[in-house]
Amino acid sequence: MSQITKAGFLRRFASLIYDGLVVIAFAMLTTVLYLLLVQGLISVGLLTIGEHPDVSAYIQDSPILYGIRAGLLVLVSILFFAYFWTKSGQTIGMRAWRLRVQTHCGELLPWPTAVLRSLCALCGLGNLLVLIDFKKKRALQDLLCKTEVIVLSKEENKRVYNSLD
Repeated sequence: MSQITKAGFLRRFASLIYDGLVVIAFAMLTTVLYLLLVQGLISVGLLTIGEHPDVSAYIQDSPILYGIRAGLLVLVSILFFAYFWTKSGQTIGMRAWRLRVQTHCGELLPWPTAVLRSLCALCGLGNLLVLIDFKKKRALQDLLCKTEVIVLSKEENKRVYNSLD
């Protein structure tokens, strides 16, 4: 690719909407599995539900169980983004909008950088910096992790997708 175009705010935001829907689905699945696990622990007698009407109420009232659930949901979100950024540089939403995250050298992100970038994105709020840094189009996570988000041509996007086979 001869001309590198940096991704602006609207493309990033649209991509984030797509990815947000996928992350919500993973969060729902994680929550169901967690509820089943806690219910299983109650069934074998390792936990007692006490006077709570159901497992959900029990988790809500238990700071430890509630904290574990919150931690799992954060972990699932971080792993979702980090996995895709290290595998192809594109999440599902980024693929739809022909975006790719990469190092300044054009390489895929290593796991530590991908995890840090996910944390630095602040649930997408880091992208607001693109509105201020309109010349270089860098988000907070790009500045802190030395990454960039570029717009791919249709051909390049297809090549990246086909290379995953």
